[in-house]
Amino acid sequence: MSNSTPATANGNDSKKFKGDRSPCSPSRVLHLRKIPNDVTEAEIISLGLPFGKVTNLLMLKGKSQAFLEMASEEAAVTMVNYYTPVTPHLRSQPVYIQYSNHRELKTDNLPNQARAQAALQAVNAVQSGGLALTGAPGTEGGLPPGQSSVLRIIVENLFYPVTLEVLYQIFSKFGTVLKIITFTKNNQFQALLQYSDPPNALYAKMALDGQNIYNACCTLRIDFSKLTSLNVKYNNDKSRDFTRLDLPSGDGQPSIDPTMATAFASFPELQVSSPHHMQELLVLLLPLDFHKLQASLSVSAVPSALGPLAITTSTMTGRMAIPGVTGMPGNSVLLVSNLNSDASITWNMNYDAIMPDGLFILFGVYGDVHRVKIMFNKKENALVQMADATQAQLAMNHLNGQKLYGKVLRITLSKHQAVQLPREGQEDQGLTKDYSNSPLHRFKKPGSKNFQNIFPPSATLHLSNIPPSITVDDLKNLFASTGCNVKAFKFFPKDRKMALIQLGSVEEAIQALIELHNHDLGENHHLRVSFSKSTI
Repeated sequence: MSNSTPATANGNDSKKFKGDRSPCSPSRVLHLRKIPNDVTEAEIISLGLPFGKVTNLLMLKGKSQAFLEMASEEAAVTMVNYYTPVTPHLRSQPVYIQYSNHRELKTDNLPNQARAQAALQAVNAVQSGGLALTGAPGTEGGLPPGQSSVLRIIVENLFYPVTLEVLYQIFSKFGTVLKIITFTKNNQFQALLQYSDPPNALYAKMALDGQNIYNACCTLRIDFSKLTSLNVKYNNDKSRDFTRLDLPSGDGQPSIDPTMATAFASFPELQVSSPHHMQELLVLLLPLDFHKLQASLSVSAVPSALGPLAITTSTMTGRMAIPGVTGMPGNSVLLVSNLNSDASITWNMNYDAIMPDGLFILFGVYGDVHRVKIMFNKKENALVQMADATQAQLAMNHLNGQKLYGKVLRITLSKHQAVQLPREGQEDQGLTKDYSNSPLHRFKKPGSKNFQNIFPPSATLHLSNIPPSITVDDLKNLFASTGCNVKAFKFFPKDRKMALIQLGSVEEAIQALIELHNHDLGENHHLRVSFSKSTI
């Protein structure tokens, strides 16, 4: 079998393949189909890197196919098992992987193999820890000049939110991530990320530069930073030092429960040393209590050490394009049930709050709402159509179980693919509305900072677009007029266009957001209201 040429192997594999699952017995040689014509050797190799050493590559671009040889059959099996339920994408195009019916690739005598072999040599140099790269003589340790363990990451075409947790999940596949700092500069989401070793940084840059996190958007642009180390002062959603569990969160609250930190201190084996420890690291990424910590330490829940992470943060719900970063595709229409159809009696409020406009404002915190329909004969139910499945999942994750006008919301994905507008002449009583072209959409502008400020409902609200003439008492009285109990208020010290207001409960804050977002404050200023992660 090994005497056959890879070209012949390609023909045999192609003819034998009848579906998306491999008909062949396990082999360390993998057959990749439907690869994009413009894909590079490095991109093909990057599919195999998280699972082990890649020892050979054959590109057959004319047939949109490739062969990838792993160092061991075990690595190949892990890779196939992982990508069978989670189809990898290259350049926004799905790629299908199966076992080859050949046991090794023999490419020594084949033409046009120079680029593939050069890419393999570069990767092998990184994996071995010493980069004996040509053209860089005299550099210390064989590393190219200017290379450090710190990467500067810019996310272009930021259509979906990208968070510190998303970056950690992606980049930790290529080595030990020590620290991450995220920030916005020149209206672009950027990050600094420090690995334990410079080769890991090069490894990640080779594989990820130019890749899309989500299909057709959120493109990674990666370069080496001039910094050699990062100084992280706080562990929160903007920065994190994975080697320091004791750092504060920056708002006076501990960033991690003390019992959790104690548990980690008691188990030195739970160190950030490789991608195989990702499951243990979930406790650093999620607000878990100690019992959830114990549950998260069981890796038996995942099919392999490289299986999809059980991260429940809402930012992971889109269709990821990078191998090993999984999304959650689904419907963009939500079924909202258990609405209070008599809100005017319960709260002595305007009935419009529970009409389509109220749901548009509330669900619009987590995505752009296109249509809302209150059921004509069952007004405690409604359909809310978001811009896409990712935004629908965001809204469902954050709003399901929250109280609205005295009743607990129940939100699920609807069986409907779209909300239908009423036919001409059909009685509707204003229960169905189209908001596709609404100027109140928060996320229509790519790269909007709103993507970085999506938080669960909280008793503290962030206010913005406040005109200079508005006083503290004006705003307190405005919120009190909705029936809310104002607990605290403060303007931002350096920007009186923004403020925080703390109300008596999360339910009150939800009610106030619905009532007062886009409220006319005069002087051509309309109040902007969103949930805050801060407290006063």
